[in-house]
Amino acid sequence: MTDQTAGLSESEARAQRAQIARDLLAARQLRPTTVWSIAGAAVFGLFGHFWQYEGALPNILFTAATTLCIAAVIVIATQRVLVATAVSVGLITLIVGISIAKLGTIGMVLHAYDFFFYLTSWSTVSYLLHGAQMYALALGAGLLILALTIWLAWRFDGTRVSRRHAAAALAVFVSLALAGAQAKGERPHTLFYWEGLYVSSFFSSWSETLETLWRGQFVEAAPLSAGRLFAAPESCHPLKKPPHIVLIHEESIVQPLLFPSLGHDRKLDEFFTSADGKLRRLRVETYGGASWLTEFSILAGMSTQSFGGMRHFVQSLLAGKVRETVPEVLARCGYRNVLFYPMLKNFVSNGRFYETIGLREIFDLRAQKAQSVMERDRFYFTNALNEMERHVRTDGKPLFTYIQTMSGHWPYNEPFHPEIVVPGGAPGTHPEMQEYLRRVAIAKMDYDYLKSELKRRFPDEPILIVHYGDHHPMATRMLLGYGENNEVEDIHLGMNSLGLITYYAVDALNYKLTDLPQYDTLDVAYLGAVLLDQAGIPLPEAWRERLRLMAVCNGRYYDCRRRDEILAFHRRLLDSGQMEAR
Repeated sequence: MTDQTAGLSESEARAQRAQIARDLLAARQLRPTTVWSIAGAAVFGLFGHFWQYEGALPNILFTAATTLCIAAVIVIATQRVLVATAVSVGLITLIVGISIAKLGTIGMVLHAYDFFFYLTSWSTVSYLLHGAQMYALALGAGLLILALTIWLAWRFDGTRVSRRHAAAALAVFVSLALAGAQAKGERPHTLFYWEGLYVSSFFSSWSETLETLWRGQFVEAAPLSAGRLFAAPESCHPLKKPPHIVLIHEESIVQPLLFPSLGHDRKLDEFFTSADGKLRRLRVETYGGASWLTEFSILAGMSTQSFGGMRHFVQSLLAGKVRETVPEVLARCGYRNVLFYPMLKNFVSNGRFYETIGLREIFDLRAQKAQSVMERDRFYFTNALNEMERHVRTDGKPLFTYIQTMSGHWPYNEPFHPEIVVPGGAPGTHPEMQEYLRRVAIAKMDYDYLKSELKRRFPDEPILIVHYGDHHPMATRMLLGYGENNEVEDIHLGMNSLGLITYYAVDALNYKLTDLPQYDTLDVAYLGAVLLDQAGIPLPEAWRERLRLMAVCNGRYYDCRRRDEILAFHRRLLDSGQMEAR
């Protein structure tokens, strides 16, 4: 018993000890000058990090000002500068740490919607606790340390800032953040898939997250039940032997005929025509990149525009949540599905999406023994032909082969396979377009090789071939009114822009095609339905409905004049369990 507590009851002694502890803590509160020095050092450290890792100056301004807004809000709530500093530094540290871990695990950095996507589903929480236990423990430890740091800051913070002054500072920081957002413009469509820019990408994601939460789901849909539920058949029994299907994703390939002023070798035009000799236009929903948007629309039979600001993440967010896809319909009808993919299969986190929609056999860059991600199309075609040959020899099933190519991909400032002598553009053509037209000529050469090999190796096998351009190359930007110094994020196109028009072509070997659509332009969301229809297999109800909508909307999807029909279709998909959109 100490002198201070002698003669006191136990309760009085406890109260006195508590008062002594409070007095000691109060006595140790940091002087305001010390607190401001710590805050200044923290701001300097954060700004140094932003300067190094958050890109160009407008992006840095947006990121730094938004961080200061958060700090100002904390000061308004607590009047304590040290607490605001602890919260801001801790938040940025968590954002960066979680982004690094998430990028390494699924190929995508932290997005604001993750808080709702991962934490509102017990199954997802359970996965994090068991399937990603080390990350979950690290996150728990980080949150505990942050909470302790904030508590200590609260106890030792000697500042008491006027809320009026904090509110004035907040107004300034909000103005700076808005100026930075305006100056940096639209974010690159790949922002959430690359290293760096972790903090700005997270801050940028809140607008589309709030939009999604307001809507109540990822996809636009009629608010109420809109008709009979779609039934998914349990089996599929084609009336005749279905054809093998070859679907070819021609990377960045568009028809030169889109631009009448562009001089080119007219023999190239044959590449873009279907078996009936007609060239068919395809409207895609991205320019210069983001091939996964076109893939999603074809395989899932939906417009990515219907997902609003979340559309760039449809593959990662809807992995395991979209059903009755093109590969799944084909698998039910006896098809074996394979994908020949030029990148590593988890590029932009789409490997899991492919597998959950029925493309479980993925021959990626490593499996194909590619030397680079920019192999000639003939390389991928030869690999696919060899696998088709092995399959036909050993298996009686029809085969669905999805091949993605790369010869049309940028950059165009150096020749692709310079030893191949093919025509480019007419005299005076921009150097980028000259090289791009060479790439198209090489792509045509390799496609002709594929067709000749299919005829030679499979003389009696029915084969349906569909190929399409996934988006424009950046080489067309000058023909669309932009400058050669414009980057992809600088290019803003309306739904009717020529910059969203590519092509699709349907051909066949030992197989009779039915009548192909005659619309002036077909929206990409219908191409999967066209493929299934041409294959002659029994179509499930939802795919028959897509064909009906294609006729009702004259080939348009997202901006169909009968928009109520599209929204009702989405509601039926949701109510039927063929898509989960939360």
